[in-house]
Amino acid sequence: MTTSTLPRRTALFESHKRLGGRIVDFHGWELPVQYESIIKEHDAVRNRCGLFDVSHMGQVFVSGPQALAFLQKVNANDISKIGPGKAIYSHLPNEKGGVVDDVIVSCLAPGRYLVVVNAATADKDFAWFQKHAKGMDVVLKNESDRYGMIAVQGPKASEVIGLIAPAAMKLPRFGAMELELYGQPSFITRTGYTGEDGVEFIVPNEIVVRVWEDLLAQGQSFGVVPCGLGARDVLRLEAGYLLYGQDVDDEHSTYEANYGWVVKLDKGDFIGKSVLAAQKRDGVKRRLTGVKLLERGVPRAGAPVLVDGREAGKFCSATFSPSLQAGIGVGYLDRPDLAAGTKCAVVLHGREMAAEIVKAQFYTSPNLKKGV
Repeated sequence: MTTSTLPRRTALFESHKRLGGRIVDFHGWELPVQYESIIKEHDAVRNRCGLFDVSHMGQVFVSGPQALAFLQKVNANDISKIGPGKAIYSHLPNEKGGVVDDVIVSCLAPGRYLVVVNAATADKDFAWFQKHAKGMDVVLKNESDRYGMIAVQGPKASEVIGLIAPAAMKLPRFGAMELELYGQPSFITRTGYTGEDGVEFIVPNEIVVRVWEDLLAQGQSFGVVPCGLGARDVLRLEAGYLLYGQDVDDEHSTYEANYGWVVKLDKGDFIGKSVLAAQKRDGVKRRLTGVKLLERGVPRAGAPVLVDGREAGKFCSATFSPSLQAGIGVGYLDRPDLAAGTKCAVVLHGREMAAEIVKAQFYTSPNLKKGV
């Protein structure tokens, strides 16, 4: 007798099918990779507005007298810097300095926080939290199965969310709020993972279909379209955002991932601090590095990157960038000192293609005053 784990479905699964979404397995979840086309969905987000079903993401609530002390212990970033109504991007380091997950922490009220974690790591993260909460006066609740999550992304996002949640239009970048939506207690954050303005509706599964359909129907005048994982991956790579499990994991540190700004060594003790402090002091032997092709081509993960004629590493993530009209990718290269503009090569289909080292934030949207 054999047993198998069936892919999970979000509450929006039937909506995706009705809209013609092409469903794929993403870390055990059946989600749309695209609807009409990745290019058109990418264009909608860069210029108008797109909706993403990100209900596979997890939600962990942290509360109690030592909630902040606990979050300071398990995060590399300084959670004390956010008060009620604010959110922050952070990494959860392990004892070796590797990354358990990258998360967004929102402060809902003093001593009450919401941590949004990645789909593939939700159970792992919660177990990690439970392990390190022992002996502390803190309450952890994994509510990942209770909530759906819709990301509204693009320069028209503010107008679109105003159609059903006018109060959220006033949220600042990396703001967070609680509100009642369609009679249900809900949460809205203004973060996003596309490099554009964006808002996330975190709502009970009972109303997530209504939120999705109302945003699509009422947002037609703003050019809203449903978007899949394909466009989201291209958009986040252009913006220089990490994909956990592909660009960073338990074996790669925040400094190696070129995200050192997330580490706040002066905030007090936290898991992995001594290792990360040593890496900042002594440097790293490998670094996640941006590469742009100088010839026409579509690079893929696993493609070798050559520096001075020898392989320095392989791409973790790579694609063709519609915004730059060039192939782009990131990979851990054993030359952490490479400067932008350094010439290199990428091997595609057995052929060496000219390329150069560039900043890993390949594209900065003119719609945002500053990058995240």
